[in-house]
Amino acid sequence: MAKPMAIMLAIVALVFGGLYGFNAFRNVMIKGFLASMANPPQTVSATTAAFQEWRPKLTAVGTFRAVNGADLSLEASGIVEKIHFQSGEEVTEGQLLLELRKDTDLAKLASQKAAAELAGINLRRDQAQLKIHAASQATVDTDLANLKSAEADVAQQEAVIAQKTLRAPFTGRLGIRAVDLGQYIGAGSVIVTLQALDPIYLDFTLPQQTLNGIEVGQAIDAGVDAFPDKKFTGKIVAINSKVDQASRNVQVRASLANIDHKLKPGMFAQVDIVTGKPERLITLPQTAIVYAPFGNSVFLVQKSGAEGGKDAPAGSGLTAQQTFVRLGATRGDEVAVLEGVAEGASVVTAGQVKLRNGSPLKISDTPQPPVDANPKPVDQ
Repeated sequence: MAKPMAIMLAIVALVFGGLYGFNAFRNVMIKGFLASMANPPQTVSATTAAFQEWRPKLTAVGTFRAVNGADLSLEASGIVEKIHFQSGEEVTEGQLLLELRKDTDLAKLASQKAAAELAGINLRRDQAQLKIHAASQATVDTDLANLKSAEADVAQQEAVIAQKTLRAPFTGRLGIRAVDLGQYIGAGSVIVTLQALDPIYLDFTLPQQTLNGIEVGQAIDAGVDAFPDKKFTGKIVAINSKVDQASRNVQVRASLANIDHKLKPGMFAQVDIVTGKPERLITLPQTAIVYAPFGNSVFLVQKSGAEGGKDAPAGSGLTAQQTFVRLGATRGDEVAVLEGVAEGASVVTAGQVKLRNGSPLKISDTPQPPVDANPKPVDQ
């Protein structure tokens, strides 16, 4: 009886010993696995901080307008009889553009000229008779008044006829014709637009605090979407004499040469105005900055004190160190760093969201996107 009991107790002890050993082995393996996975190296992109020449400048959005521009129309109404221009044509000041039918007006003018001529003949006859006392001074005065009245009627009728003739008020380029031969047009109807394109004005607004940095004669650069690879240069010709009370902005006007007429009134433009001397500042891509309400920061790539062994993961020996920075102005994809980053420091530019102080790092070999001080959107 004692021998079977001893065998059973030995089996129970063996089973419980096996379970205890298995649990101990499992706990050791789990701890080892968790220890190895607790802080794996994070793959990030990085760049080296360096000094760049930084010129302070103001940017604004502007609109081109013609030095002289008008929608041409006539004061009189009538039927279009002659058109002397083509759409898009270059015209000079005073050039005849359009005539309305004026047969009735010309006939009336001829009648009035005849009446004026007769009044002149009567005046000269009575003046001769006055010398021999065959006519009175009152008669001569009446003849003179009649002549002046007839000449005024002629001038009035000539003005009416002139109102039915359209001439270019200044030299420029015509737009698209809006009337046709034989068409009846009312007074004030737009016939064609005329724009003087060289030079051309660029109007834009700036905040009032920038007034100390701009002056008449200062150079500006303008870029337009239609010609993304070309910069147009000009100079400031006028600054408004008052600041808008609603926006606290001041209107500024620049003049640009436009010999090839590439710039058109109404076009949108991006304006750059250099306002100061060049400065040497450390610049970083804006993607390197971790923006936060309590302060902006970056992650620096630091070498840790000890290197891993031959089985250490790739990138071991590099850790992240978060440091706060004071930023300056931005320029396209770049931002100036005034404090917090030294020249030559390696700064994380992508992957900061998964980092904290001391995180091991692995620098990615993937090429980084270009950093442009004047980026332009590309249509897909």
